[in-house]
Amino acid sequence: MGVRRKARVIALQVLYEVDSVGHNMESALAPFLADGRLSEETIAFARELVSGVIQNKEKIDQHIKHFAPAWPVEQIPIVDRNILRLAIFEILLDNSVPVKVAINEAVELAKMFGGDNSPKFVNGVLGSVSTLAAR
Repeated sequence: MGVRRKARVIALQVLYEVDSVGHNMESALAPFLADGRLSEETIAFARELVSGVIQNKEKIDQHIKHFAPAWPVEQIPIVDRNILRLAIFEILLDNSVPVKVAINEAVELAKMFGGDNSPKFVNGVLGSVSTLAAR
């Protein structure tokens, strides 16, 4: 697994913990740092993703509400909600990877961690979000 994908997996797990039980970013990130097996690059990118999502959560959630109007954000499964948050941050706010890469990575996370319908749901919402990035 590449550095950036590994960082996204960690970021998703940290965001899940922050969202589901209310821990702060550093305490949720601590177990990943404890074993010392992650590169500085992986840690830095994961931290950048998590802090970016947390700092822009309201703005990101507004995009989710707009592009998935049938699903109140709080009713979207926690995994899917945080995959969307991560990808929307990368697509609309971070702009450090091409849109197609961000969508593909999100769909891969949905396949790894989400339910049977997660990849299709994530892909559909992010396909709509990508129209904003094209402007």
